[in-house]
Amino acid sequence: MSDTRPQPAWLRPALDYGPLAVFFGVYVASGLMTATAALMAATGAALVLALAVQGRVPVMPLITAAVVGIFGGLTLWLNDATFIKMKPTIIEVLFAAVLLGGLVVDRPLLRLVLGHAFPPLPDAVWRRLTLRFAVFFLALAGLNELVWRTMPTDYWVVFKVFGFFLLTFLFMIAQMPLVWRNRLGDEPGGTV
Repeated sequence: MSDTRPQPAWLRPALDYGPLAVFFGVYVASGLMTATAALMAATGAALVLALAVQGRVPVMPLITAAVVGIFGGLTLWLNDATFIKMKPTIIEVLFAAVLLGGLVVDRPLLRLVLGHAFPPLPDAVWRRLTLRFAVFFLALAGLNELVWRTMPTDYWVVFKVFGFFLLTFLFMIAQMPLVWRNRLGDEPGGTV
């Protein structure tokens, strides 16, 4: 018997950005190692919150929590910031691999994650969006690698917290013409 309650509008942003806000605030106050521990604790708290409010833990935050646990743990255990700086790369590559794997078996998995956020779309549009998101995630992974390997930690933290958010927001806006041009139900025979 599964207890799945409807998701309140505030839950998704709390799960996605709450731990990141905690990470940034603690980083500014106490440095990277303390912020890494705080990120791990906040990520765990976000999962407990999801379970308490929704009755289940969403898959994406669960995967993110596992990667945060592994790479945050390595960062603290080895006292080496390299691991927490690689975490966004690993997460973005994992997301891209899952999306590309779905395309290989002709299942645009992006629909499962974002179907509620978009109007009904034809399968061909979901495949195109899935490919675009996979390429975007790979680009973010490459950009994270470039930034953490060439810039000071302060710059990387600001980029990770604000740059990723801004780039994702701009990427989502750039997808809207494709979505609105091809939404189902408005007019017959949309274009891809």
